[in-house]
Amino acid sequence: MKKSNASEGESASKLISKRIAELDDWRGETLGRMRKLIKQADPDVVEEWKWGIPVWSHDGIICTGESYKKAVKLTFAKGASLKDPARLFNSSLEGGTRRAIDIHEGEEVDETAFKALVRQAIALNSSGISKPVKKAKS
Repeated sequence: MKKSNASEGESASKLISKRIAELDDWRGETLGRMRKLIKQADPDVVEEWKWGIPVWSHDGIICTGESYKKAVKLTFAKGASLKDPARLFNSSLEGGTRRAIDIHEGEEVDETAFKALVRQAIALNSSGISKPVKKAKS
């Protein structure tokens, strides 16, 4: 089965809305709520549909939104470079670049802290810095 692609008809925003509607339980509500927070944090966010999942971008990928049986996962492309004082990141912590927030049924995410992470990700994307420069060993 071929995955939907926004360039083949439906817009990415429509595909994301469709995914949220298909998840007619707490996962759809959670993904919809997080989408709303992303848009509040960045009214200029670009919604994309890549790899069969929702992607939010601004000068590069901010995060993806995946849904699993027991969690909604928001993976920040450059999460390892972001400050997370509220400790929202609780998954993919061992990765060198990405960090994720797994939200389980009944869990709430600190909205202010989440929007701050989104804004930080945008600032990092807009800075043109891809990742920390490693010094060559002498």
